[in-house]
Amino acid sequence: MAALNNDQQIRHLANLELLARQVVEGFITGLHQSPFHGFSVEFAEHRLYNNGESVKNIDWKLFARTDKLFVKQFEEETNLRSYLLLDTSSSMNFPDKGLNKLQFSVYAIASLMYLFKKQRDAFGLGLFSDKVDWLSMARSTTTHLFYLFAELEKAYNHPKENTLTNVGDVLHHIAEDVHQRSMIIIFSDMLENSLNPDKMQALFAAIQHLKYKKHEVIIFNVSDKKKELDFDFDNRPHHFIDMESGEEMKVHPGRIRETYKAALNEYRHQLELKCAQYHIDLIDANIHDGYNQILKAYLVKRAAMG
Repeated sequence: MAALNNDQQIRHLANLELLARQVVEGFITGLHQSPFHGFSVEFAEHRLYNNGESVKNIDWKLFARTDKLFVKQFEEETNLRSYLLLDTSSSMNFPDKGLNKLQFSVYAIASLMYLFKKQRDAFGLGLFSDKVDWLSMARSTTTHLFYLFAELEKAYNHPKENTLTNVGDVLHHIAEDVHQRSMIIIFSDMLENSLNPDKMQALFAAIQHLKYKKHEVIIFNVSDKKKELDFDFDNRPHHFIDMESGEEMKVHPGRIRETYKAALNEYRHQLELKCAQYHIDLIDANIHDGYNQILKAYLVKRAAMG
């Protein structure tokens, strides 16, 4: 699976279904490579997972505790409904060379969908910027999977320019639109609120709205860690352009790095506190760390739901 962490090779895999299958099956094989020793009575109703069989009966709760794959032999199957929400605002087009945040998120979502399909769970897709631009139904069929892959490919091939984000409004919309209790999985850089206290409060109100409607929520906070969080740019003047507003600024990174990082860290701290208060999983998703981090975070969340 090392090859799948190579951005260059990933970009040449035009077929989302092929990429998603490779990511998911490689992830499951990796989990399964070292068999669990020391069976005890508590595992009497489980057996080791065999490569190639359906993953729908895997005991993810047991996986969260042991990091090994067991199949439940007697427990009744439970189905989950998930909605994957993709931020398509212009800031997701960063960086402008190599794999960007939007492309990473498309591949991650395709991999999760492939996993949901293997589990026979229903899944839907939403695309948003400053509003919900498109939202599908949640289904579990192969036809539905390829329908959503086609929508992801459109988003990948037609990135938006000068388009803002409004995650707060989007989450209010989802809370009203999705009537059955679901897992809401958000892929966004969450940058629009970082310097705006009013938007921060609006976001927190929207998160509260989702929880009031009994939804489970995971936010994958997508970033290019080196550039966006560490502000690791060459020690010379740079010309920065805001990808959403088009605003331009010439700055010397070394002179503002500490101030920038302090402001961003304070925002991220507030976001973490609020998510913890509402039992929402906030997962850092560095675009250079591959997709196993995404799949594992989802499975641990699912296991915690019982």
